[in-house]
Amino acid sequence: MSLHRRSLLAAPLLLPGAARAQAPRFPDRPIEIMVGFVAGGGTDLDARSYGRALEKRLGGTVVINNRPGAGGELALAATARAKPDGHTLGTTNYPGMITIPIERKAQFTLDDFAPIANLVSDPSAITVRADSPWRRLEELIAAARKDPEKITYASPGVGSDDHLQLVLLEAVTGIKMTHVVFQGDPQLRTALLGGQVDCMGLNLGAVLQNPEKFRILSQAGASRSRFAQDIPTLRELGLPVEMASQRGVVAPAGLPPAILAQLREATAEIARDPEFVRQVEDRFTEPAFEAGEAWFARLRRERETYLDIWQKTPWAQR
Repeated sequence: MSLHRRSLLAAPLLLPGAARAQAPRFPDRPIEIMVGFVAGGGTDLDARSYGRALEKRLGGTVVINNRPGAGGELALAATARAKPDGHTLGTTNYPGMITIPIERKAQFTLDDFAPIANLVSDPSAITVRADSPWRRLEELIAAARKDPEKITYASPGVGSDDHLQLVLLEAVTGIKMTHVVFQGDPQLRTALLGGQVDCMGLNLGAVLQNPEKFRILSQAGASRSRFAQDIPTLRELGLPVEMASQRGVVAPAGLPPAILAQLREATAEIARDPEFVRQVEDRFTEPAFEAGEAWFARLRRERETYLDIWQKTPWAQR
């Protein structure tokens, strides 16, 4: 047998082993998910459900890293700066992901991320204590109109959906409330129940977890949530305002295509997983899967809408 023929016969036996030796294993250490709000809030709970499901599909360990502050900017910035190897992911909150870079010189832009998918949607709501004198939103608006800036409105951050709900509500009604910022859902609920604030903007799902302590005056979805059919939307009340928190997952830009594809495939499977869907719905929120590239294409279009709002009603000062 010639040397040339022996080489050809040996090659198929050698190359697969060499390819396996060179192929990177993913994950080869724990995956860390950055969350921009405190533990126990809606974003945190969604991240934990997603993390448990991701462990089952990829193997290994998923760790949640809560980095609250600046309306979620700190966690997003940490994600953007991380090594793009798939071992650092970040949760996103709409509209903060596109409004934060509009309102200030932020530490990230959309281009700093590789989009994996959006997973959840939860409409904003306006809520008071169960013993509040205001039983309808119209009564709260009338009180705010009578005494400008006297009524305090709490939200989880400037530029968040719950804050922008107030900005748009003030714009269409002419009222003025005093905005008070807290770092997450548990702090907002505690502040309202303790009488530190008069009302709060918080996502419907977070309020429905303890409905007996609160009175929800309105929700800001395009239509009534199936979890709160008795609560009117702002549009039903004659106020042209829609606002919701959409929560997704991103990785740092520059992620190797094979790893990005693996994460996207696993996330699409998670979004269809009955157990994951059950956990989302048990928190009174809607599964809202949107694949990565289509999701970010929509965000870039909607950024133009928020640029227009910023020019008409800059919200950072509010």
